[in-house]
Parts: sequence; C-alpha cells; structure tokens
Amino acid sequence: MYVVMVYDLRADRTHKALKIGRRYLTHVQNSVLEGEISEGDLTRLRGELEDLLEPGESTIVYELSSEALLNRTVYGDDPTDGQRFL
Repeated sequence: MYVVMVYDLRADRTHKALKIGRRYLTHVQNSVLEGEISEGDLTRLRGELEDLLEPGESTIVYELSSEALLNRTVYGDDPTDGQRFL
C-alpha cells in the first residue's frame, strides 16, 4: 500500500517524528513523508507515532491501496527521484 504521512509537533520535537517516519517512508518535504509500506510496517509506524504524540500534536496518515491510484505532480526537484524501483 502507498501512504502519505504528515505531522504537526512542537518545533523542538519534529525531529522525533521524522526519525520514526524515515524508518518506513521517504522524506519529501518539511513534515511530509510518503512511500510504499507493508501492512505490518504500517501497524508498527502507527504504534510508534501514537506513543510519541503529546497533547496538541497530531499526525495524519493517508492510505492508498496502490501508488497507481495517486495522481502525484511535483513542481521543481522531486526528492524521491532515484528512490523508486520499477
């Protein structure tokens, strides 16, 4: 499955969400990661994020059954170039 993860944490804690997200996904912009992920890894990612969050912080994970269902347009340099395998 393909997911897009966005997070909103206190400025001094954003690195923690980024560290967790990078274990599973590709960092594409500030507070945004995306990529293919297995159901098992998605379950682990969700658990780690839930454990991390403090009151007033949030993370959103958008799930698509396939990257083929995503219309993704990048203007400028694509941070995922060279990281996708066909």
